[in-house]
This record gives sequence, C-alpha cells and structure tokens, in this order.
Amino acid sequence: MASRKGQLLSAAVDYLVEHGVADLSLRPMAAAIGTSARLLIFHFTSKERLLLEVLGEIQRRLQTSFVSVMAGAPPRAQPIRQFWRWATRPENLPYLRLLYEVQIIAIQNPKVFGRYLGKAATEWIGLAEGALAASIRSRVMATLCIAVFDGLFLELLSTGDRARTTRALDRFIAIVQAATRAGPTRHRRSDRAPRRARSRRARPA
Repeated sequence: MASRKGQLLSAAVDYLVEHGVADLSLRPMAAAIGTSARLLIFHFTSKERLLLEVLGEIQRRLQTSFVSVMAGAPPRAQPIRQFWRWATRPENLPYLRLLYEVQIIAIQNPKVFGRYLGKAATEWIGLAEGALAASIRSRVMATLCIAVFDGLFLELLSTGDRARTTRALDRFIAIVQAATRAGPTRHRRSDRAPRRARSRRARPA
C-alpha cells in the first residue's frame, strides 16, 4: 500500500498538471486533494520541497515512459521522433508542460533545486546517449538532441503549432542521419576539434 506521503505526492502532481504553478498556494491545493496545508508542510517541509518532489516524480514517470517507448519502437526508428510523438499526445503533453514550468522555477532557485537539476540532466543525457546509433553515440550528440527537443517543445507550448515544430524536428533528424552516414571517424574528429584548437593557442610563440 502506498504511503500517505506518496498518495499526497501523486495527488499534488495531478493537481498541478491541471492548475499549473504560476499562482500556487498550499491551502487551495490541500483542500482540492483532501488534506490540509499543515499536513503538506509536515510531509514536505515547504512549498519548494514539495515542488522538488513533484519534479522528481514527473521525471521518474517520463524516464520510465522513454525507456518503454524505446523498447517498443521498430528497430530503425529514430528515438527522438518516437518520444516526440509520445510527448505530444493530448494525454501526455500536460505533464511535459508542468515539467518545463517547474524547471523554470528551479533554475531561479539553485540553492534548493541545484542538485536536482544536475541529476536530471545527467540521467537524460545517459538515456539519450544509449538510444543513439553507435556511429554517432556521444554525450555531445545526446546533449544536442536533448537541447533540440527542449527548444522545439517550448516552441510548441508557446505557439501550439504542432505541424511546424514536428517538421523542424524531422529536419533535425535528417541532419543527424546525414551525420550517421558520414561515419563514426568524422564524428569523433569533429568532437576533438575544439581541444586541438585550444592546444594550438596554448603553444608559445
């Protein structure tokens, strides 16, 4: 049986998915999920800590879904396209919207959220890197794919233009496929180029 704190966390996620966090107040949320602000503070210590645990729970759900989507994808499917299709479904999009909304709050409060932000970034880079084709698999490419996904998803949330953002994603995938066809040697050289440039600058005249 789930703990009372776990039940409250799940209810808080559902509440925030529906209402967002822009004007979050513990009393209305507590009343809506069948508890009190005092008990929320007892279990989570503060509103910021509650948001921290909400972020962690959403990340856990999304990462589990990412692994599931990749496991069920066709052999030659593009991971970023598969996850985009999943994330933009009407039933899933609100969770992504809440994640980005709370992430912005987290970035503004590194004292409370800094460790979470670093952990989440590391976990997503690891998942993305593992899903890439072997010929282009690197932390640099994984970071690029995550950044493109984040940017396009924020554009989708801002404009609601799914067709245009999906076409932009397809264009990026075409670029990645071209890099895949170019082969792993050229990709690794391009990753090392900045280090060689720094070495040349470091040589004495």
